[in-house]
Amino acid sequence: MATQQGQHSKSIKLIPDVVTSRTCQRWFKRFREGDFSLEDKPRSGRPQEVSNDELLKVVEENPRVTTEELAIMFDCSNSTIFEHLKSLGKKCKAGRWVPHTLTANNRTQRLSICTSLLLKQRREPFFDRLVTGDEKWVLYDNVTMRKQWLSPGQSPAPTARRELHPRKVLLSVWWDIRGVIHHELLEPGRTITAEVYCEQLDRLKSAIEQKRPALANRRGILFHHDNARPHTARITLNKLSEFGWELLPQPPYSPDIAPSDYHLFRSMAHYLSGKKFANTQQVDEFLRLFFEGKGEEFYRRGIEKLSERWEKVVDNQGDYFED
Repeated sequence: MATQQGQHSKSIKLIPDVVTSRTCQRWFKRFREGDFSLEDKPRSGRPQEVSNDELLKVVEENPRVTTEELAIMFDCSNSTIFEHLKSLGKKCKAGRWVPHTLTANNRTQRLSICTSLLLKQRREPFFDRLVTGDEKWVLYDNVTMRKQWLSPGQSPAPTARRELHPRKVLLSVWWDIRGVIHHELLEPGRTITAEVYCEQLDRLKSAIEQKRPALANRRGILFHHDNARPHTARITLNKLSEFGWELLPQPPYSPDIAPSDYHLFRSMAHYLSGKKFANTQQVDEFLRLFFEGKGEEFYRRGIEKLSERWEKVVDNQGDYFED
């Protein structure tokens, strides 16, 4: 008996949505009063329901947010968050909530484009002239939540609740097989419009001429970005044509074949974990050190992974694949 007690002297609180003794007591009291509903009654300090609009906004700003983090933000259970995400058409793939359930047309586009790019790369390798870019929100306070080893009856140390609209700054970054060429943080109050994006492209072009003169002089730059509206606007396409840059096709809803998403930002998220910043300057200094601290092999590996990821899309007939 003593051995059995010793075996169970520690427990791990890992299972979400386990009914607590306090909840059981509350339900039993209501049952005795003739109320057999298990729904929580409205009370101060707790929202009555999860707003799908708010939830969608948070997930689209940070697709890698976990259900546990969302449950803390919205003060509800993991299962409630999961059901709301499911109703919004979200599916968790490759460690993140993907944009949506792919339609037959989406899969056909992905299959066609990835097949074409594989053939293009095999005929005439182009990774050495590829420049890719993307945007990502960076939080000032990057909360880290970890499971805790607890003795029976011991309460876990509280984790500060993340705000629904935390302070953050938008990072725009462009890189190639050698490293980051240019990055900038959007000024507070501004948004990325087609006009703003074209201004950024002008600065990127200058950075390429300064840091990659051989690439700039070849006038053979192959440019890659996603299908966000500012990227596909007419003035943006005209700007890229003016530069003489060729545009690498990117199918919609495809972060799994976007190097910044599957490689650079994933590594960056690890380094950001637990970090706190007082202002934009501190964020910029941290990012600069992070980018410069990564060797050329890191960036080359991220770009060269494209081939195998295109192959996985083709093998999956255009569908998402397990990462």
